[in-house]
Amino acid sequence: MEGIEGSGKTTQAAALAEGLRASGFSVVETREPGGVPIAERIRELVLAPEAGPIHPACELLLFLSARAQHVAEKIRPALESGQVVVCDRFTDATIAYQGGGRSIPEELLRQLNELSTGGIRPDRTYLLDVEVETGFRRAGKAGREQGRDRIEREGPTFFALVRKRYLEMAQREPERIFLLRGTDSKEDLTRQIIDNARSLLRSLDLHPSR
Repeated sequence: MEGIEGSGKTTQAAALAEGLRASGFSVVETREPGGVPIAERIRELVLAPEAGPIHPACELLLFLSARAQHVAEKIRPALESGQVVVCDRFTDATIAYQGGGRSIPEELLRQLNELSTGGIRPDRTYLLDVEVETGFRRAGKAGREQGRDRIEREGPTFFALVRKRYLEMAQREPERIFLLRGTDSKEDLTRQIIDNARSLLRSLDLHPSR
């Protein structure tokens, strides 16, 4: 599940996991950065506003370190046991945020994603698209910084670049990236996502465990 801040991705990730469990699938619900203890500690470090400015290369490598541990400890074992993994952000976020937002070359990012995941890629990415102003308003970020993490404190120009890169990826990979209007109702988005996910799982020959 991907999207800029305020897109509703975290809400929809939880709804997707709940809907698939209700259909009988075994689901692991997780997030990035984080998901396992070491990665959660890295999350605290890299997102803490009091950490001060972080060089883009340092930021990137911290995120990738968290991902490597997350994949090794949680995602790969879940997939190998036949479970469905629903992740709130994954490799596409690196391309969008560190590529679009930080201007790190995309080819390098793809190579490093490959290293950190051992080749694991999403079978489907649900991209919830909203305009930057809408995302800021929803997240309550306009005009205040209290309670916001380091990346959330970036301005609209940064998030416009992130959104642009997300949309470029969706245009390049329409068979994998399911682009949704984040301004649709929560219920309609959940229905679209769950229907699409069930169809995807059938095509992968994955069936409910009960």
